[in-house]
Amino acid sequence: MIKDTKIAVLIDGDNIPSKYISEMMEEIAKYGTPTIKRIYGDWTKPHLSKWKNVLLENAITPIQQYGYTTGKNATDSAMIIDAMDILYSEKVNGFCLVSSDSDFTKLATRLREAAMVVYGMGEKKTPDPFIVACDKFIYLEILKKDTEKQEGTKNQQKQHLYNITPKIIRLLKNSVEDAADDDGWAFLGDVGSLILKKQPNFDSRNFGFEKLTPLFKSLNQFELEQRDQPNARFKLIYVKNKH
Repeated sequence: MIKDTKIAVLIDGDNIPSKYISEMMEEIAKYGTPTIKRIYGDWTKPHLSKWKNVLLENAITPIQQYGYTTGKNATDSAMIIDAMDILYSEKVNGFCLVSSDSDFTKLATRLREAAMVVYGMGEKKTPDPFIVACDKFIYLEILKKDTEKQEGTKNQQKQHLYNITPKIIRLLKNSVEDAADDDGWAFLGDVGSLILKKQPNFDSRNFGFEKLTPLFKSLNQFELEQRDQPNARFKLIYVKNKH
């Protein structure tokens, strides 16, 4: 991920709750600078009133889109048209599409075809086609801060371990194997990148771990090793499948 990536953040106000806004903007800042921030919806509708209070605080521009027909197709169309205009303006090199709607699948695919990095954000109800069309997809539920998180971290992690299915273990093991050298060791950064290419919605936070390293450490199928690197403050983490 490039630190100076300029990101256009486009939010589908029709199906994203306003309660996620603070955590959402903090998460986006990890991947680049959000230079364009817009949210789409019919602001005459009462259900969008909660958004109005947080737009100014986060410098998000509301785009009024009247529902010309029943449903939310008008909002979707306005967001897609704006995205293409932004693409051709060449002012950004990445997009963050915030929606739980599969209608944006084709848009995500088209933006990636134009060499844009595409981050998706939505609730866990988001359909798979939109998820896999993004470079990385983040569930909004895992961003919501829990005030009691500090006290319950260990218990939460034990509980989340049960959510690591055999399918996830296979994904991790296969990715380690694919990225490994002749001795079976793989740089964890390479493994993480490969996992995301295979499954864009993979996130260690889904299993109660802030980072990938502690997730691997919690599983007895893997061996981890720290290695010094010349003229660097940090050690590199390597992982190997146990046989």
